[in-house]
Amino acid sequence: MLGTPIHVWIVFAVTTAAALVIDLGVFHRKNHTIGLREALLESAAWISVSLFFNLWLYYSQGPQVGVEFLTGYLVEKSLSVDNIFVFLLIFQAFHVPAQAQHRVLFLGVLGALVMRAVFVLAGVELLQSFHAVLYVFGALLLLTGLRMFFPAKRAVRPDRNPLVLMARRIIPVTHHFEGERFFVKQAGKWIATPLFLALVAVEAMDIIFAVDSVPAVLAITRNAFIVYSSNVFAILGLRALYFALADLLPRFRFLHQGLAAILVFVGAKMTLSEWFPVTAPISLGVIAGILAVTVAASLLFPAVSEKTK
Repeated sequence: MLGTPIHVWIVFAVTTAAALVIDLGVFHRKNHTIGLREALLESAAWISVSLFFNLWLYYSQGPQVGVEFLTGYLVEKSLSVDNIFVFLLIFQAFHVPAQAQHRVLFLGVLGALVMRAVFVLAGVELLQSFHAVLYVFGALLLLTGLRMFFPAKRAVRPDRNPLVLMARRIIPVTHHFEGERFFVKQAGKWIATPLFLALVAVEAMDIIFAVDSVPAVLAITRNAFIVYSSNVFAILGLRALYFALADLLPRFRFLHQGLAAILVFVGAKMTLSEWFPVTAPISLGVIAGILAVTVAASLLFPAVSEKTK
């Protein structure tokens, strides 16, 4: 299937399905507010599952596949951190209760898995059919990265997203939450709750993020399996990462610059690949180095407001 043995896809599908069943049926069988300790343990568990799968790929499919998966996973995990800021804004904009946030993120992840599959298949097909798309993707990553170096000081309004506004026009929405329900029946008619609009906003933002993240991994490898599986494992651990890091991320003052540098690197790598090919191990080293420098700089040079706390 797309150059990857069918048994590899089966192992991937079984692994992700089993992890989701355990996550939903065991750890989150009862709805509750997720604390920092639980979130850190879950995040560590998802990262461990991803690394064990990476290890299996390394020994079963060869070092090249293993290194490419790890590089793609690291890129996706880094870029997905930016999603957390947006999730915070969405939950604040719609006043989503803490105990209902996990349900929104879980269903948002399921939708993201489907959309990423579409983006990956379309991206691989475009690159194989139209070579010039290589430069389009590369330029897109370069421009996005350069723009992130100097983030604009403008308010983000998830509640004004076009898909959210469209949903409001099509479906009547109540002003009150009904527990964790997305729809309620009133006077014989189904009406959406604000929780449904929050879910629409989460899915809409994932479409925007996929425009950057999928080409970023395509700059590492053209193997559709590696691109999709690295996306999936990064996305599956995103919910736990949100609850673990939502309050800590503002401390990493150079995070946007680090993510921008990664996008600029992979964009340049994709654009110049015919003249200056970069191997997967070198890409892995550069990306890991950028992340290490970003974290170290943020800890060594905290924002002035944090020094005074």
